[in-house]
Amino acid sequence: MGVRLLVVEDEERLAAALRRGLQAEGFAVDVAHDGQDGLEMARHGGYDAMILDVMLPRLSGYRVVRQLRAERQWLPVLMLSAKDGEYDQADGLDCGADDYLTKPFSYVVLLARLRALLRRGTQARPVVLACGDVELDPAEKRVLVGGAEVTLTTREFALLEYLIRRPGEVVSKTELLDHVWDAALDTAPNAVEVYIGYLRRKIGRDRLETVRGAGYRLVAAHARAGENAAPAGENAGPAGEKQRVER
Repeated sequence: MGVRLLVVEDEERLAAALRRGLQAEGFAVDVAHDGQDGLEMARHGGYDAMILDVMLPRLSGYRVVRQLRAERQWLPVLMLSAKDGEYDQADGLDCGADDYLTKPFSYVVLLARLRALLRRGTQARPVVLACGDVELDPAEKRVLVGGAEVTLTTREFALLEYLIRRPGEVVSKTELLDHVWDAALDTAPNAVEVYIGYLRRKIGRDRLETVRGAGYRLVAAHARAGENAAPAGENAGPAGEKQRVER
C-alpha cells in the first residue's frame, strides 16, 4: 500500500502544485481548502501524514492540530505558513505540529522533511504530559494536580518534567543531576533529595516514590507500593535483593 497524504491549503494554485508534485513522487494525495474540512478528513481518512496551512477559512491550522491532539490522534503534521516569526513557529510546534516550514519554501526541503516525518511514524506525542492526575504543559509552564494549578519553581518544574516523561520508571539520582542541573556547576548530590522533598510537598508524597538504592519514580496517585514493585529478580540491588520502595 502506498503513502496517503492530506494537504490542507486554501491557496488553490499552491494546493494543486503540491498535489502534482507529491503525486509525481508516488504519494496518494487528497486536498482540503479549509480547516473544518481538513479536520474531518484527517479524523477519518486514514492518512499517513498531513501538510497543513496555518491561515485557513473556518478553522485555523493551529486549531486543527490542537483538536487532533486533544482527540489523541497522532497523525504526523507538517505545518506551512507565511508567518515566519520565531513565536509563530513556536506556537505551531507547541500546539502539536511535528514540523514547521515557512513560505516561500524549497520543494526539495519540504520532501525531505516529509520523509523524516514518515520515518518517525504515528507514536503518541501529547502536548500535555500526564501521569495519573498530574498534568504538565511544557509550553505554558503549567502544572495541574487533581485539576488544581500548582506553582513550581524553575528547578522543581524541570525535575517534574524529567520524571513525568518517564512515568513508572525508576530514575537514578545521577541521571537527574546530569539532566536537570547544570553540568558545569559542582552541584552537591543531596540537591536532588532536597528538591524531591520540595516537589513531594507540592504534588503529594504518594505520587513520588523513592526506590532505595536506585532512585525515584513518579506514579499515579492511586497506585499502591505493592502494585508498582517489580517482580522478583527485577530492579535488584547489588546483593540480588528486591529494591525497597519508600514513600
